[in-house]
Order: sequence, then C-alpha cells, then structure tokens
Amino acid sequence: MRAQSFLELMRFVGTTMATDADAKKRRTALAALELARREVTIGVGTGSTVNLFIDALAAQPGSVRRAISSSEATSARLRAAGLEIADLNEQSGIGLYVDGADEATPARQLIKGGGGALTREKILAAAAQRFVCILDDSKMVATLGRFPLPIEVIPMARALVGRELGARGGRPVWRKGFVTDNGNHILDVHDLEITDPVTLERELNQIAGVVAVGLFAVRPADLLLIGTADGVETR
Repeated sequence: MRAQSFLELMRFVGTTMATDADAKKRRTALAALELARREVTIGVGTGSTVNLFIDALAAQPGSVRRAISSSEATSARLRAAGLEIADLNEQSGIGLYVDGADEATPARQLIKGGGGALTREKILAAAAQRFVCILDDSKMVATLGRFPLPIEVIPMARALVGRELGARGGRPVWRKGFVTDNGNHILDVHDLEITDPVTLERELNQIAGVVAVGLFAVRPADLLLIGTADGVETR
C-alpha cells in the first residue's frame, strides 16, 4: 500500500469514534472493502452506510476502479472518489454487490428502500453473483416489518396501489415531495405483518402499478457484515 493511501485510510479509520453507530458502520465498510479488492467491477448501493464504504474506497485509490451504481447520488459520490461508472447493459454480470439495509433477519432477508433506490438496488442484486449487505446491529430483527416497507409505484397508480395495500392490512403513506431516479413515487407501508417475506414479495409484485417492492427475500443477501461494539459479525 502506498504511504499516502495508508495515511488516508488511517484518517478514515480515525473518524470511527464519532458515534457508536458510525463506528459500527465504518467497521463493516472496511470489511466490505477487503472483499471488493478482488473484483474488477462492483455494484454499489445507496444509503448512509454505503456512503461510508465509498469513503473507504476513496481513502485507498485504485483498490476498485469501476462500479455500477444504484442511484444518481451514489454515482456522483463514486465519481468524486475517482471511480469509473459502468453500464450494467455492457457487463455480463457483477461479481460483488455491496449495499446496506433498513432491516435484516438472520436468514439474510431484508427491507430496503429507505433511500428510495430500491428498484435499481433490486436489479443489481439480481445481477450479482454475491450480494453483501453491510449494516450495524441495530438493523437486525427477528421478523421484518418494524421499518415501513417502501414500494415504488407508477404515479398514476399510487391511489390504486394504496387501496390494495390497505386491503392487505397495510397503512400506506405517500412519501410526498420525493421522486425516484426512475420518475416514480414511493409508498411507505406501515403495520404489515411480514411472517412470510417470500410469498408477500411475490404477491405485492403482482399489483398493477407496482414497480418494485422493498422486500429482498426472493433474492436475499448472500452475506451480512454486521457492525457490533466488538467488531464485525458475519452471517
């Protein structure tokens, strides 16, 4: 490792004690960086924990050269870190996809979409040989549903989808003022009982007007890197 790169990494690590939660997230970011070094092109998700992973990439220039991004915000951050942005359509696949989650179970099933990039995140997860989810231990749950389930919908179908979700016992709330990078709306669904995530994901995907559901259960993460007070737990 070049001396300057080492110093940059040490400055990155040196900020880990800003808060306990940040310290946990940064530990997972560094653990994911070790996996990413083996890849030519990686997929990168969206969110606060992923931003710390991108900061780790920036602290070690050349560790990864090219990335496929799940959002315009992530693309801008990756470019600032010196990475080339690749087009998924020009790739045969992705070896590694790194992203965070709003909730995760021990079975590696997730709720994602708090940042509104769930559709592109779902595409990258489907394209990846290995999906690594980085998160701190506060995001671990026995059953999904404490965090409202984000669903991306076609704008003209927002009310229709909302009624269908209400009939299933959910309480959909339109994320007003937010438009996805795909030009769509988000409904955050409260009070859903998610006892069978795979079945629910498939059922919700069939509602006319739904673009993507923030359940990642049909295609769960392959590996969880969980930041704890004592280090990083893998699952």
